[in-house]
Amino acid sequence: MNKLLDTLCSLLSALALFAIMVLTFFDVSGRKLLSHSIPGSLELTELLMVVVIFGALPLVSRRGEHVVFDSLDSFWPASFVQFQKAFINFACSLALLALGWLMISTGIDFAAFGETTAQLKLSKAPFIMGMGFLCALAGIVHLMLVFQPLSPDEESEGGVL
Repeated sequence: MNKLLDTLCSLLSALALFAIMVLTFFDVSGRKLLSHSIPGSLELTELLMVVVIFGALPLVSRRGEHVVFDSLDSFWPASFVQFQKAFINFACSLALLALGWLMISTGIDFAAFGETTAQLKLSKAPFIMGMGFLCALAGIVHLMLVFQPLSPDEESEGGVL
């Protein structure tokens, strides 16, 4: 399951980032060489950045690569550090699942009302719902991390006092 998550999320983010690079290259080249930029390139870049960021969110969660303040972990017993990590992952899970639900319901509303981008008139609903789905997926990842034991490195860091 981890390999599938890694592959799909990595591929999604990588393709969106590559599309941003290609779009930017042609937009700047067209502006400099032909005095014409690509219409809506800013909107496309913004939408693709959403895909890059939210596509990588479940990966960052699974690998534990969020910003972490762990300076005091070496002063606490390993059991407290385990409880703290489980509690934080549970809180993150609740927040991400709630945010995912909110985004998906907003995406449904956007689809019903026909919300589109200003210049290219692209529907916003698939992007909002995609963001919601990826937030919920990251929430599920954090929920699974609640039950993950400490690694041997983490256990050896705790319990100095």
